[in-house]
Amino acid sequence: MQDTTKITAPVMEDRNAWRWGFTPQAEIWNGRLAMIGFLAAALIELSTGQGFLHFWGIL
Repeated sequence: MQDTTKITAPVMEDRNAWRWGFTPQAEIWNGRLAMIGFLAAALIELSTGQGFLHFWGIL
């Protein structure tokens, strides 16, 4: 008599998938977009010599 039980590996979640709500995927995307925004603000400040808010005319 053969043993018919199968051992399966756990299903791994795709960390790059776009998912809504408070999920690890959403937090990863939030961090990536925050890094892009910070870099854009820093580049604007370095290239124009003005702060980000002064560049946009807010201050």
